[in-house]
Amino acid sequence: MSRRPSVTTVFVGAALAGVAGGWLLARRHDRTHRHNLFSDRAYRRFAALGWIAAEDDPEQLPLLTDYLAWEPVPALRQRARRIIATLELGA
Repeated sequence: MSRRPSVTTVFVGAALAGVAGGWLLARRHDRTHRHNLFSDRAYRRFAALGWIAAEDDPEQLPLLTDYLAWEPVPALRQRARRIIATLELGA
């Protein structure tokens, strides 16, 4: 006699699969746009800043300094300042 999974088990499994799939798609999207620091779209610039922060490479400081002078969005300028401060501490 085989036992079928309960509705709750199926729902939880589907929810976990959905979250994992969404996470993978978001990660893929961010990875695609990691070189778009000077893009016209703010989300792409945000994603590029995230990749620069994750790499923790002090060689990115001149690029971030140029970006800071160029960026029109105050929230993204603040994020760039925090990344610059972190990279300077690590250098």
